[in-house]
Amino acid sequence: MSKLELIATATFGLEAVVKREIENLGFKILKSEDAKITYQGDERAVVKSNLWLRCADRVLIKLGEFNAVSFEELFQQAKALPWEEWIQEDAKFTVTGTSVKSALHSVPDCQAIVKKAIVEKLKETYHCEWFQETGPEYTIKLTLLKDRVTVTLDTSGAGLHKRGYRIKDVAAPIKETLAAAMVQLSYWKEGRLLVDPLCGSGTIPIEAALLGRNIAPGLNRKFAAEQWPSIPAELWKEERKAAFEAVKTDADIRIQATDISPIAVKAAMENAREAGVDDCIDFQIKPLKNVRLEEDYGIVICNPPYGERIGEKDEIRKIYSDMRKLFEGNPTWSLYLITTDKEFETLAFGRLADRRRKLYNGRLEVTYYQYYGTKPPRG
Repeated sequence: MSKLELIATATFGLEAVVKREIENLGFKILKSEDAKITYQGDERAVVKSNLWLRCADRVLIKLGEFNAVSFEELFQQAKALPWEEWIQEDAKFTVTGTSVKSALHSVPDCQAIVKKAIVEKLKETYHCEWFQETGPEYTIKLTLLKDRVTVTLDTSGAGLHKRGYRIKDVAAPIKETLAAAMVQLSYWKEGRLLVDPLCGSGTIPIEAALLGRNIAPGLNRKFAAEQWPSIPAELWKEERKAAFEAVKTDADIRIQATDISPIAVKAAMENAREAGVDDCIDFQIKPLKNVRLEEDYGIVICNPPYGERIGEKDEIRKIYSDMRKLFEGNPTWSLYLITTDKEFETLAFGRLADRRRKLYNGRLEVTYYQYYGTKPPRG
């Protein structure tokens, strides 16, 4: 096994959650920065990270990092990287890039130069002048920040939020990675009732069920690195088998998911069935005003419509009013809610949150408001 430096990219605000997930997998953190966590691993770590990370966007292998202020420097240092250890003679590869506050600010030029450097290195390695590009695919990511160049290989392919279960969508869905983070940032756990009264296509309840049952989020999808000879196919078989065996089929998971829209509830049910968790989520067509919080010490986690995306402000405020009524007389219940509305606490809910966290749903800046109910008795 090779010693690799891996990078898990993350949405701004979720770095701490992703860092904890990586540590729980047993890998050593090297550095935590805005939107990325660098850690140590090997080929098996690439497999486990893709299968198990719930809140990361992608898993990258860091091939090199260097300073470059001229195209010649970029070419020579990119060419010196160990491309032959990863890329085969028949491989197809694409170079993508970004440049921020760097002398080399033309991204297309930088991409073309790095691609040329890789081709020249592979020509020397394989003693040929032409490549068929019929084999495994690779995406090479080039990041220039203040003249510092980082070169990585994308092992994930499609973003990790694409779990494969979302076969039906409704307007303005929440990303699976953010939904998983909302659940992990709450105090919900096995044995407590979870309610999403604005479930849409079911992403929050489905992610909660996957977490509660310890189902690896990447279990039913494919990854770019599965085609790479440098990561043995046996590793993918072994780790998938281990992930199947880790599923807690007897976990006490009780989730209620409701929505006023029959179309949304139908979509949510189909998605839950595809994810294999439909047996622990009770879906119902029901307006928010008719939802009742049964038993004590439950948790509500939801993503209500935002005024900027669906409906008008008055309709949104009506939802908030119904939410406030839902919690009146239920002091043991906790609420975790995400919205773009900066006035939610004062104008909508009538009291300040116990905690708030700035996150992003796609490109929208949102606040994750957390209201804690009374703690359940110990024992």
